[in-house]
Order: sequence, then C-alpha cells, then structure tokens
Amino acid sequence: MDKAKDPAFFTGRTEPAGQQFDAWREQSLLLSLEQGGIDWPSSCRNGTCRTCIAQVLEGQVRYEIEWPGLSAEEKSAGYALPCVAYPCSDLTLQRGLL
Repeated sequence: MDKAKDPAFFTGRTEPAGQQFDAWREQSLLLSLEQGGIDWPSSCRNGTCRTCIAQVLEGQVRYEIEWPGLSAEEKSAGYALPCVAYPCSDLTLQRGLL
C-alpha cells in the first residue's frame, strides 16, 4: 500500500445517533471521536478497562499493540476498543456490548 495515496482520514459514524466524525489514520478512534465533538465513554485509554468498547458494524480497525482486553469471541463478533484502535477504512461504531 502506498501511504502517499492513502487518505489522511476516513469517515466515521456512530449508531444509533448517526453522528459523523473524521477518523484520522494515525490517531486512535477515541481521540478522533472526541475531536469530532462526540462524547464517548472512556477511562484508562490503554485498552484494559473496556469502558470505551464498541462494535464495529462496518469497516476495519488495526492495533499497534498486542490484542487489547477483548476475548476471542468479542474479537470475532467485531468488537473494538476505540482508545487503542486505529481506522483502516470508513467505519460505523455502536457503543457498548450488544
């Protein structure tokens, strides 16, 4: 992948509220949410407390650390921790566990 051709940010959306935000490629989703004026629950900001947990309904994320505090089942169900997750595409997030 040629980073020069990659966008600096993707479009993020929250459900069910439909709030939109710029999901910056090189910063955590939580920071992008906050910069977009979206009040998202958080605490530890290092992937252990799970306060910010969300389900990725559309799109993909990546991590720069070993898999954070999610079970294999949560991972396969599309859950992410926005405090340590980075966007790889446009995405839609739903707060909390379903």
